[in-house]
Amino acid sequence: MKNNNLMDDMGVIATDKRELKFYYSSASSIGKQTLGYVKASEKKVLEIDVTKTKVTATQWSELADLLNIPIKELINTEHPEFVSKYGENPDISDENDWFKILEKSPQVFQNPIVVNGDKAFQIETPSDIAPMLDGEENES
Repeated sequence: MKNNNLMDDMGVIATDKRELKFYYSSASSIGKQTLGYVKASEKKVLEIDVTKTKVTATQWSELADLLNIPIKELINTEHPEFVSKYGENPDISDENDWFKILEKSPQVFQNPIVVNGDKAFQIETPSDIAPMLDGEENES
């Protein structure tokens, strides 16, 4: 699980320690399984299913910045749809092209992302979310 603090110049993604923003793909088993953990939380949850809700390039950029990773690391380049459209070893160097891929094929979004207050987490296995949710019911 990657954990990085929020950047000082936050843009369009509002933060609230009492609310979890959960970005996931309902086409992903990790996303669906992690959603169960998130829904069990005492916190208010804003679910953003990227296959049903348009996430803007600005929002994708902010999420990547929060995680301190390049935008291409949000994409599963081994996903069958990605491979069928772009091949196994695509030569994609322009960051804008990665944004377009997420926009046109959101199901290739790799791992769910949880934004909680000033922190963002990329979930690699559903159980990664559990420590973040433990003991937080009493926070105000």
